[in-house]
Amino acid sequence: MEIKRICVLGAGAMGHGIAQVCAQAGYDVSLRDIEDKFVQGGIDRIRKFLDGSVERKKMTREKADATLSRIKGYVDLKEAARDVDLVIEAIIENMEIKKATFKELDALCPAHTIFASNTSYQCVTEIAAATKRPDKFLGMHWFNPPPIMRGVEVIKGEKTSQETLDIIVDLCHKLGKQPGVCKDSPGFIVNRLLQPWRNESFRLYDEGVASFQDIDKALKTAYNFRMGPFELGDLVGLEIAIVGNETMYRELKSDVFKPARCHIMKVRAGDWGRKTGQGFYEYGK
Repeated sequence: MEIKRICVLGAGAMGHGIAQVCAQAGYDVSLRDIEDKFVQGGIDRIRKFLDGSVERKKMTREKADATLSRIKGYVDLKEAARDVDLVIEAIIENMEIKKATFKELDALCPAHTIFASNTSYQCVTEIAAATKRPDKFLGMHWFNPPPIMRGVEVIKGEKTSQETLDIIVDLCHKLGKQPGVCKDSPGFIVNRLLQPWRNESFRLYDEGVASFQDIDKALKTAYNFRMGPFELGDLVGLEIAIVGNETMYRELKSDVFKPARCHIMKVRAGDWGRKTGQGFYEYGK
């Protein structure tokens, strides 16, 4: 099957970036969210990114305009999903909402449509069970920000067919991404490795061993990381990151995934990172 038209659900931090990557690669994209203000906000962020790329001479104006022209915004789910070959869901990390969304999509989309969830932690197999096409369902975990980050985890559920897996791996290459294929397991590859690293960094701060600024600095200068664990937590959203902690702690029953106290208190205080203007660092309004 050849993918020509893609629907991206969710125009937020991840969704609008995924839509941009797909449109830049030449695919027609329907970008859907629950309110028009969210849809327009996502399209505005795409336009801003493309304009910046043109200013920095990373892209021609013609390519930027062509990319934007391939993206259509929708609020109506039925219209957004009409005749699409692939749906990439990038909504809230809530299992029940994801299952309800895909159950609705299952009745709206053509039989050949492939479903992909951009989940960081949720069980792909469980979400797929809410549909009548678990063989055409998999995980497609992108990284933030999608236009810049090169990798995409492709997660094979218990009933994902080899044909579906091959189609999405091929698509990743066409999008200019490097796919990493794995089985459906808590945290998949990247977050399974990330969580212990971040949690131990947070515990060092809890114990007063070093400031969070110096922990970030030490890891960046020693290992050439682009961001330290506290900077990364603020970027992703500490309220999202803690869901991953709690999910993996529950699933794997290992204390290395147990949320650190400083993380718990930041979330309870509503200091979620960049999106709120305050996380471990201050960002202003």
